[in-house]
Amino acid sequence: MSQREIMIVAGEASGDLHAGGLVAELRRRHPDWHFFGGGGPRLRAAGVELLVDAQDVTVVGLVEVLAHLPRIYRLHQRLRRALRQRHPAAVILVDFPDFNLPLAAVAARRGIPVIYFISPQVWAWRGKRVEAIRRTVRRMICIFPFEPAFYARHGMDVDYVGHPLVHAVRPQLTRAEFQARYGLASDRPTIALLPGSRRREIGYNLPPMLAAAARLREAAGAQFVLPAAGTVGADWLRAAIPAAQRNGVTVLDGEAYDALAHADVAIVASGTATVEAALLRTPMVVVYRLSPYSYWLGRRWVRTPHFAMVNLVAGREIVPELIQDRFQPDAVVNWALKLLNTTSAGGNEEWRGRKDLASPREVMLRGYEEVRQRLQPPGMLSPGTGARIAQPATATAPSPDCSPWSRAAGAVEAELEERP
Repeated sequence: MSQREIMIVAGEASGDLHAGGLVAELRRRHPDWHFFGGGGPRLRAAGVELLVDAQDVTVVGLVEVLAHLPRIYRLHQRLRRALRQRHPAAVILVDFPDFNLPLAAVAARRGIPVIYFISPQVWAWRGKRVEAIRRTVRRMICIFPFEPAFYARHGMDVDYVGHPLVHAVRPQLTRAEFQARYGLASDRPTIALLPGSRRREIGYNLPPMLAAAARLREAAGAQFVLPAAGTVGADWLRAAIPAAQRNGVTVLDGEAYDALAHADVAIVASGTATVEAALLRTPMVVVYRLSPYSYWLGRRWVRTPHFAMVNLVAGREIVPELIQDRFQPDAVVNWALKLLNTTSAGGNEEWRGRKDLASPREVMLRGYEEVRQRLQPPGMLSPGTGARIAQPATATAPSPDCSPWSRAAGAVEAELEERP
């Protein structure tokens, strides 16, 4: 294919991660393609010309976003001007729907094909947005196994590529190397704290996490690692921890996969990190808080029985969810101690009346295997899902185990080949 200029826009840390993988794969195949748009450190590292930094537009909460609307509008206008002036061959939008769907409409009006990588969670809340997607998006690339059937019900054909994290989530260090690097004791349990990837989000989730950590330090002699998302940075996160609570909490500059892989238990804010923890087989407690009014508004729109993506993929409660008022330090401590215990029998009320002889930890790890299998790249889909299985556009037959990023890159190539 000839030289191309492509706009790509991602928001949160997870979107930036997936977008960076896609751009890296496309640049490997097409070194002369130029990418510009909005994103974070992963897209910057992949060589994207960033006109907008994701950190400046990512805000958590339906109410909290109001105070930031003027700045977000200015940055959105910057990308709209770039669309008009540079008229790229395509626009790739990655999740982040409140920012990206209006941008999709602008691109569609100008005849620029819109490729959406990682569907907005319209199947969970604010489902009417699917109409806007149908009008403006030329190609939807999905990563969850239940999404093709949802879009088929709305008359859309999508590319299903599997979840990129299945191929990406790997620790870089052994447990001994990790402990040595950060001065962690090998005879004490290690608990990972993941409060989120946005500053406002961390402001809600980190204080009760730290309160639980203080009690777990006393009850179990636990030590803690807290990996900083690239969208906030380790220095900011260290400063966000009160001096009285810093003892025993080691803040890492990234390295979330090593932190999760070598932790005995994780306390994780609901989001992509729950999938990462499951793939790394780390028992977890899922937590989340919003402002009371944002939670009240959001709960009126959400249609799913679970918050945690792991539970949504499994179709049942694999991991405990402590959301909003249920997110209390005592509840976190209770669950963390159960998961640290590898011998006690299950069957407690919190575990929905299970009668397994295995411990809650072992039951959870069994569930993780189901989740991993469901997130694997597709080999064959059941009839009637309405999904294409995206394959790389190469002269030879693709390997059946090609990665989701490779499959997504193939879908992008196919779209551009259809519309030179």
